[in-house]
Amino acid sequence: MDRDSLPQLALFAEVARTGGFRAAARQLGMSPSAVSHAVGALEARLGMRLLNRTTRSLALTEAGQRLLGRLGPALGEIEEAMRDAHATDTTPAGPVRVTAPRSATLQMIGPHLAAFAEAYPSVAIDLVVEDRFVDIVADGFDVGLRLGENLQPDMIATRIGGPQRFTIVAAPAYIDRHGAPLTLEDLARHRCLVRRFTGGGVYQWEVVRDGAEITLGAARDSFTTNDDQLMVRAVLDGMGIAFLHEHRIAGYLASGELVELFPDNCPPFPGYYLYHASRRHVRPAVRAFIDFFVAANRPAR
Repeated sequence: MDRDSLPQLALFAEVARTGGFRAAARQLGMSPSAVSHAVGALEARLGMRLLNRTTRSLALTEAGQRLLGRLGPALGEIEEAMRDAHATDTTPAGPVRVTAPRSATLQMIGPHLAAFAEAYPSVAIDLVVEDRFVDIVADGFDVGLRLGENLQPDMIATRIGGPQRFTIVAAPAYIDRHGAPLTLEDLARHRCLVRRFTGGGVYQWEVVRDGAEITLGAARDSFTTNDDQLMVRAVLDGMGIAFLHEHRIAGYLASGELVELFPDNCPPFPGYYLYHASRRHVRPAVRAFIDFFVAANRPAR
């Protein structure tokens, strides 16, 4: 291997991650022209174009995508090895980059952030809140937080918190105007509020009937959003029926501002997991993050 190519490969990966020469240059403390020249030299060395450039945009070629797919994990291993080599003890320190959806963040991470910072002042959490399904290796994350059903099979996962539950709810005002659905099939004739993922797909209403898991058919959507808070506001205002995480609406159910529909068809499920990519070389800061938040969310006996 031509070891002189390593700095150019790292620059190429940063350009691909940030989406442009200027953004990569800002991250690296270099000039855009120096970054562009290094990537151009790499393309010349390899004899292939890695990036398609226009005056307004930049995109990976097919060859560039293949290279980045192999390069990302390799550079991550190199960075991790360097951190390990410079570590003088096992004291947790340094950055921990985390991806988590908003609902789980508010429930499981947000309430304990200050306590973690107090316990581990040398650890810097970089928390990216998003509901898209993330490849933590390719996107440079140390830890992810997702439902168990969404994890890739090669991830090392640790369960966090107790069982979770989604439920079908409506405001009394909506039921007064439109009546309550008597069967699950009736929902297709009601105004339903739909949660959309940032990536574009919509959240499926997965329920249980006669002991079997089913996905409800397409409802007559009256409102779609990717914002949980707005969804809760809409259902409280009587816009329609929604399928929501019980944790977000427990207070409204207790006060009677929302009414639960078909509770027997919405049982709990195992819930969330913290996960990372490898059992090898788990940095002390990453291990501290996982252990702390698992303990902080341990269900009461």
